Amino acid sequence: MNFFGKRVLFLGAHPDDIEIGCGALIHHIVKQTEILCVTLSDNQKNPDLKNVKDEHLRSMKVLGVPDEKVVFGPFTTRVFPDARQEILEYFLDLRKTFQPDLIFVHSKQDVHQDHLTMTDEALRAYRGITVLGFDVVRSSYGFFPHFLVEVTEEDVRKKIEALAEYETYRDRYYFNSELTRSIMVRHGAVAEIPFAEGFDILRIVGKFEK
Repeated sequence: MNFFGKRVLFLGAHPDDIEIGCGALIHHIVKQTEILCVTLSDNQKNPDLKNVKDEHLRSMKVLGVPDEKVVFGPFTTRVFPDARQEILEYFLDLRKTFQPDLIFVHSKQDVHQDHLTMTDEALRAYRGITVLGFDVVRSSYGFFPHFLVEVTEEDVRKKIEALAEYETYRDRYYFNSELTRSIMVRHGAVAEIPFAEGFDILRIVGKFEK
């Protein structure tokens, strides 16, 4: 099955989420379509994470996404549930201004409160639009991909290179390059191809035609 979006919106809660979940896919499609990557919190209220905003911009640049296609929202990490209405309204504004026809957001199998909140609000804001959920391995529980997207060896390499821009998280297990690669090998094995990124299906809107 082939799928395409003229305008593809990637939504993450914090810097690094989008790259962990979708980095190879982003590199694969960035020259073929219009992309916008929106991270709702820049984590700058935590003094230990003061560099992650710049690291995120550098990471995205490795994937081919220019700074003007990377947006940071105004929300505060760990308290997204207290800002549900504001997040919904933020997403509705994005719907008007960017007009996405394909959206990637956190998996429903994610147990992080910020991730779950924004996924719930995305499903409300983007009714009538295809929404797929990506996995952030450190906070998922029971994730199994039902939508597998083929990526190339170069896409895999670029995703690993992009994640290496995060000096802040260098020693975190979920930034290990072997783990990153093995996940894409495993998803590829399920699809009987060399490499894939995997997503869960939150909503697919389409039509059957020749």
